[in-house]
Amino acid sequence: MVGQTTPKKSHLSSTLLDDCKVSKLSPAALGLMAEFFKVLSEASRLQILCALKAGSKNVTEIIEVTGLGQANVSKHLKMLAQAGIVSRRQQGVCVYYQIANPFIFELCELVCDALSIQLEQQNRQFEQLDVMRQGR
Repeated sequence: MVGQTTPKKSHLSSTLLDDCKVSKLSPAALGLMAEFFKVLSEASRLQILCALKAGSKNVTEIIEVTGLGQANVSKHLKMLAQAGIVSRRQQGVCVYYQIANPFIFELCELVCDALSIQLEQQNRQFEQLDVMRQGR
């Protein structure tokens, strides 16, 4: 259109985009990434992962640690195994589950750190609003 200019990307945002591996992924690869994060978007599955952090466990042991029901645990373990987050091994009549790749806990730590920073910022904003409200 006449008279309109397209906004220029700042050097910093351009550099960040150039360094971002995710921006270079195909739509199909982004879909796989989204599916991976969907698997992690359920609190019960995160509970199961936390239960497995200390080492492999069978379904009964996972139920004891998490307090979740047997059908629920089995369903979530199947999803976690299909996503490659946990692996399973047969030992006699028992099946033991373990974390397939411990990077999952690094990912969780990053998210926890980011959420902590976000909550601190929100608390500061609420404190400022409270001071403003009291100053009326």
